[in-house]
Amino acid sequence: MTDTTTTFPTTAEITADVLRALKATGVDPDAVAGDTEVRTPITGDVIFRVRTSTRDDIDTAVATAAEAFTTWRDIPAPVRGQLVKRWGQLLTEHKEDLGALVTAEVGKVTSEALGEVQEMIDITDLAVGQSRQLYGKTMPSERPGHRLAETWHPLGVVGVISAFNFPVAVYSWNTALALICGNSVVWKPAEATPLTALATDALLARAAEDVGAPAGLHHVVISDRTGGEQLVNDTRVALVSATGSVRMGREIAPQIAARFGRALLELGGNNGAVVTASADLDLALRGIVFSAAGTAGQRCTTLRRLIVHADVADHLVPRIVDAYGTLTIGAPTNDGVLVGPLIDRQSFENQQAALAQAQQEGGEVLYGGDRVLIDDAPDAYYVQPAVVQMPEQSDVVQAETFAPILYVLTYQTLEEAIALHNAVPQGLSSAIFTNDQAEAETFLSAGGSDCGIVNVNIGTSGAEIGGAFGGEKETGGGRESGSDSWKTYMRQATNTINFSGELPLAQGVKFL
Repeated sequence: MTDTTTTFPTTAEITADVLRALKATGVDPDAVAGDTEVRTPITGDVIFRVRTSTRDDIDTAVATAAEAFTTWRDIPAPVRGQLVKRWGQLLTEHKEDLGALVTAEVGKVTSEALGEVQEMIDITDLAVGQSRQLYGKTMPSERPGHRLAETWHPLGVVGVISAFNFPVAVYSWNTALALICGNSVVWKPAEATPLTALATDALLARAAEDVGAPAGLHHVVISDRTGGEQLVNDTRVALVSATGSVRMGREIAPQIAARFGRALLELGGNNGAVVTASADLDLALRGIVFSAAGTAGQRCTTLRRLIVHADVADHLVPRIVDAYGTLTIGAPTNDGVLVGPLIDRQSFENQQAALAQAQQEGGEVLYGGDRVLIDDAPDAYYVQPAVVQMPEQSDVVQAETFAPILYVLTYQTLEEAIALHNAVPQGLSSAIFTNDQAEAETFLSAGGSDCGIVNVNIGTSGAEIGGAFGGEKETGGGRESGSDSWKTYMRQATNTINFSGELPLAQGVKFL
């Protein structure tokens, strides 16, 4: 339902809040002002004009980052951790400021925007601990008086290309770990979210100054896709971590490979959840609705395919439709709103095209899909999240549409459900709702879900930073955040130490 209980914010009010937040985080609005429009999806209007980086600016950023790396790499990792620790303290202090910028530029409701900033704080905590745990192994040698060991060393400049839907969290996953591993960072944020990026970088600059970190260690460059292409093709950029579409990944991966650079790709997600006949339907309902409708369907982990056992479909699906009817749609700054706007008109058109195709392929729209027109924001794109019953997993279901559409499919056997689940080219996040341990373990097994994230009795979205984040197949294969993802930002060296006074060769080889 449309939010009619509170006043809709004006563009002037949003702009004033943005300027306040920028100044609070250390950004001088006059110094970053330029000609490139920044629009808020809340009203669809321009809230700022920012200066973009030239090709020379980006070249200078990479050059100074490469120079800073030569100093930073030799600083002990626990000392490097102090920079990230201080950054986390400043993020905590300015959580609401950054949250306001995320809401203004992305349209996330306040709780989700603040949750994203909390992810930044959480990854700094993890990274500080990791700075004392960059472990290498010691292995037994087959030769007497010898020892084998592995050591890990920084890579160099890490280029981060981030997407609009998580404008700061994914950047921080990369940056916090890259910094404690001894790298420098150059960041090209999404074109839609330059202000959030400038504020985040300003806080990192303040942290670097506070702890005496080398100048030039981090940079943010504001550019269109040409800036990303420049980072992708710069041989001084050792690792490119890019989040975006499968199309983008197909373009940049060969370019990075051609120069023998490293790539960390987080691409499309066409996430599915299986609901078995044994599932707790109350629990499943809550998990499904948040995963499918949260952030207006603009998460890489958004639930897009619901695969329900035929015996419970008639009980569960109408409840999902009823729940969708209670979702409050409106300005994300207003209390009680659960669904904010799509990022732009193109996203709305993509949703409409997908719904039309679904109906052509035999689908029935059970709920939603219409634009919600708001008098105070005629240029914004608010939509009703849609539920579509599909007879089969047709072409439209195989593709990811970055908008709130939940396709419903039914099945008879768990084997059939897993086959349906895995029969898409993407492989990011997945879930099963079941009270049967055998069903859960089957879904978690090698023959179960083929995704990088596999959940039981929880939805597909809402990952914690303690676990590695990423997926398989067209999702790109990258891993960020927790677990041993730090190794992505380092190079491995195998060491052989001979303390025997002799020189035996391996495998019994005799020479001289």
